[in-house]
Amino acid sequence: MAGNKLALEGKISIISFLLGLGVVIIPLIRTFAGHLDWVFDYLTGVRGKIAIAVYIAVLNGFLLIIYKGPLYKVAVRACFLGFTFGCGLIISFSQTTWTHFGWYMCSMSFFHYSEYLVTAIINPHSLSLDSFLLNHSVEYTVAAVSSWVEFTIEKLSIPELKQLSWLSLVGLVMVLCGDFLRKSAMLTAGSNFNHIVQNEKAQSHVLVTDGVYAFFRHPSYVGWFYWSIGTQVMLCNPVCIAGYTMASWRFFRERIEEEELSLLHFFGEDYLEYKKKVGTGLPFISGIRINSS
Repeated sequence: MAGNKLALEGKISIISFLLGLGVVIIPLIRTFAGHLDWVFDYLTGVRGKIAIAVYIAVLNGFLLIIYKGPLYKVAVRACFLGFTFGCGLIISFSQTTWTHFGWYMCSMSFFHYSEYLVTAIINPHSLSLDSFLLNHSVEYTVAAVSSWVEFTIEKLSIPELKQLSWLSLVGLVMVLCGDFLRKSAMLTAGSNFNHIVQNEKAQSHVLVTDGVYAFFRHPSYVGWFYWSIGTQVMLCNPVCIAGYTMASWRFFRERIEEEELSLLHFFGEDYLEYKKKVGTGLPFISGIRINSS
């Protein structure tokens, strides 16, 4: 029964994400009467804002009617991420200087939604609202808000800094490759993957050393590390590029050491051999040190 319930939550998240993504219909309707370069101006105008507000209100009312309790909480989060992804697409394809922020919106929303969806596929018994990673930590939220503030301030004061398209493209490649690597790691690990470091070994827990794990001991962290930095390269945020690099490096260094304590406890010599052959994949992070004496 639990498996069926959690599988249902995954399906609900897909439907809700697509409903949120439906916001792209608004500018498409408008485009039939004009040109694509009018879209951004229309949506930021009074009529566009009203259209979006009505769409959100109708969607929320619909979700409230068909879903109750925990299912509504899943639906509204997935719908919000789909809506954000849709708005990001609209901005990305509009003739505006905010194009790269549109890429960022798509990257952020897809990352968080796919975390939930992939967890629903590979390990439904660990699925929860936390699987969206929207409430990852206070530090994570502060970092995200800081990047928005920096982008806005620099766009108003140094607009030419935000027009370095080649740099934004580098950031986009980092984001795509980083997220692809992370999701590949999650799918390869299967039910062995969990967003929370485990202190007790489950009966089904095995040491995964194939696929992307043959190249990196912690491919999901490698992917997340470069994805997070890539979001700031995409926005051409020099301050946050430095801040995200240092903060992410420190976070994953501590996280890997904590996780490897458990892995050594679970798998002993097998993990030691694997550790000798394969690096963490992150610069200047070797993992937990083992005394040879």
